[in-house]
Amino acid sequence: MRCCRFSSRASGRSSLYDGQMNTAPLRFERRRWLLTAIIVLLFPVASGAEPSPPEVDGLWVRPAETMPAEPVWGHADGLRIGLWPLAGPRGLLRVYAPYLGHRDDRMINYIAIEPIVRGEYWRGFSELEDSQLDGIQGLRFWSADSPDDPSPNDPTLPCRGVVATDGDVETLTVYMFVEPYRSGARVYLRLRFRSDRPYEVGIATFTQPRSAELATCIVTATMGNFARLRTLHLRDGARTAAQLWPGFDGLDFTDRVCFSLDDLPRAPDGAALLVATPDEPDPASATYAPGTFVGWRYYGDVATQIWRREDPPSELRGCVNGRACYWASESPIPGGVAFENVELVEPFREGNEVWFAVVPGLYEPAPTLAPLDGG
Repeated sequence: MRCCRFSSRASGRSSLYDGQMNTAPLRFERRRWLLTAIIVLLFPVASGAEPSPPEVDGLWVRPAETMPAEPVWGHADGLRIGLWPLAGPRGLLRVYAPYLGHRDDRMINYIAIEPIVRGEYWRGFSELEDSQLDGIQGLRFWSADSPDDPSPNDPTLPCRGVVATDGDVETLTVYMFVEPYRSGARVYLRLRFRSDRPYEVGIATFTQPRSAELATCIVTATMGNFARLRTLHLRDGARTAAQLWPGFDGLDFTDRVCFSLDDLPRAPDGAALLVATPDEPDPASATYAPGTFVGWRYYGDVATQIWRREDPPSELRGCVNGRACYWASESPIPGGVAFENVELVEPFREGNEVWFAVVPGLYEPAPTLAPLDGG
């Protein structure tokens, strides 16, 4: 789910937001990724004992106390996040939205962590790099209840997260550590769920000791093609994938296009939003080309996907790329080119936090943003 070229059409573009990658091994990586994805979809857990399913604990879903356990955290009646060895490639956060009529284990999207070391132009790729711990593709993620516990652990022995209160709001917090990248980047995440925001998760990025200095650490939603996201809702109106890349029908990625902070709509509290929606009121009714992998066939209710940045810095950019064929295949996406990666990019500062939401229904411009507040 990667971009190979970068657009000169970006608004307010600079090299920080256009970090590229060495594309020479990409085709091999794609084939290997697809094989790995098929294997883990068919055989999601390879450990000896069957992990216990997550448990409902009041407002939250948390890993079971009985180990081994499935690593899933989030809202009992809302958005959840999971880790490998649950179905899907390693090196990615899984985003679940069962309130859309999905199975509990059906991902609506994935989130990758892609740092760029200062002075370099190549992103680190959490799902494509080989692990330095076991040599398998995909960097290892593991959970902790505290940022002071970075030692790698078995992903089927997850922490349960910490429940606390913030005024009248209950929160669930869990830390995610990522093994070192080839670039020398060492990062960890803090995931926060708030009881008053059932459809979203906050993801903050930090460096671990001995990390190379970072220019940025991009938290990117990588699978917009599953929901066929095609419309960006910007401050001055909508932009569609077809408008950004007219006539594109290639097998690869489009150029990446970025928009400045001034282009992004704002929530009533001043937060900057990057809002993407399907252009179909019922994406589950699409007709697919013969041979399209069953995992790409959308089902369930339509939803809006939103990145939100509170107190946004002036350098913030919203960036997207697209595809006309599903990843690692020649199967055309019904309706043509759609967004694949959707992300906010800004200079790295310790504790930068973005919020990712999957809100039922189609977006209505501000000030009608009640679903983000649980309404």
